Amino acid sequence: MDLQGQRDLLLLSELDRNAGATQRTLATKLGVALGLTNLYVKRLARKGYIKVATPRNRVRYLLTPQGCAEKSRLTYQYMQYSLSHYREMRGRLKDMLSSLEWPKGQRVAICGTGELAELVYLALREMNVNCVGFVDGNTRDTFLSCPVSPPERITAWQLDRVLIADFDHAAAYEEQLVQSGTPREKLLRLGLRQ
Repeated sequence: MDLQGQRDLLLLSELDRNAGATQRTLATKLGVALGLTNLYVKRLARKGYIKVATPRNRVRYLLTPQGCAEKSRLTYQYMQYSLSHYREMRGRLKDMLSSLEWPKGQRVAICGTGELAELVYLALREMNVNCVGFVDGNTRDTFLSCPVSPPERITAWQLDRVLIADFDHAAAYEEQLVQSGTPREKLLRLGLRQ
């Protein structure tokens, strides 16, 4: 899905949700200048996707039937794009993990509880690798039906490998794990941004 389609979908969705939205609010949601937002709104009106009404000196944007149909089409296109991207990322991750040796019965924990951690968990399951739990500083007890432990308590799990699957806190997690007794050679960072 191209950038213009994403912006159209965001505008149509926001105007469908809040017909009285101001262009300043729309500009903030889009992350573009106010003047550019004005051009986008005018383009949607010119295409017949929205109707601009001004009751009592207040501007309101109403989705037309054609606008509702376009919003549905763009939503479907966005879902297809998202699922395709998800499958591609999951496949890449599985290929990367498959290149490592996974002896039978190896005990693995995943550090993090975000989207990357979910993808790692699914890839490990497809490879029949046992994930004994997740490492996270949050107060949750479980994630994906597995136990969650803070970094300082996982030494009791007797792990063979810890996969760090957290973009934002990878270095901090690595240091916490090493300080709490996990050997650095058992740690593997995944998804590092270059």
